[in-house]
Amino acid sequence: MRILILEDDHYIAEGLNAGLSEHGMTCDIFSSGTTGEKAITAAPYDAVILDLSLPETDGMQVLAHWRQQNIHTPVLILTARDALPDRLAGLNAGADDYLCKPFALDEVIARLHALIRRNQGFSQSEIKFGQLMLNLASCTAKLCGRNLNLTPREWILLQLLITHPQQVFSRAQIEDKLYNWQQEVESNAIEVHVHHLRKKISNTIIRTRRGLGYQLGEAP
Repeated sequence: MRILILEDDHYIAEGLNAGLSEHGMTCDIFSSGTTGEKAITAAPYDAVILDLSLPETDGMQVLAHWRQQNIHTPVLILTARDALPDRLAGLNAGADDYLCKPFALDEVIARLHALIRRNQGFSQSEIKFGQLMLNLASCTAKLCGRNLNLTPREWILLQLLITHPQQVFSRAQIEDKLYNWQQEVESNAIEVHVHHLRKKISNTIIRTRRGLGYQLGEAP
């Protein structure tokens, strides 16, 4: 999952980035409303964390612009504006959830998972695929009841394929989900992740579509 964070407080932004990364999320951070407003179309974001008190362009204006442009990416407002009129204004402007500062990181993660899960059409946290069980809330996977030791990027790739079983993903699309703009991507990185997942789960879990990319394969 890839998350766009619009937050001008450096310490809060970096804390969110560190915490979300540990839970299988790739993050991009922008500190101004103007640049963040444009960034949403530059990568396939699964959700946005939006502060309202942003320099240059207020977060409420950013949100209104997105919704006017029919950009429906789930948005979690995370702000110090805790008055009821502010909360109502944010939700009425198109936010999917509203959380006030100070906040607990675990609650932010839980709310993000819930937003993304609903947006993808899943009502529950657990997804079963043959003998494989994924828990979207805890970012864990089990095979035949045994915990799988997956790296964060292996988890993101597996979750991506499991939640989009009919879609073929190109290498570029997968890279956009697994890496942010500051991270360098080795030329064979995706092939390595695919190889490791096949080794840990089954050789048929991921199907290679020659010239196109990768797709969910047969259930283990």
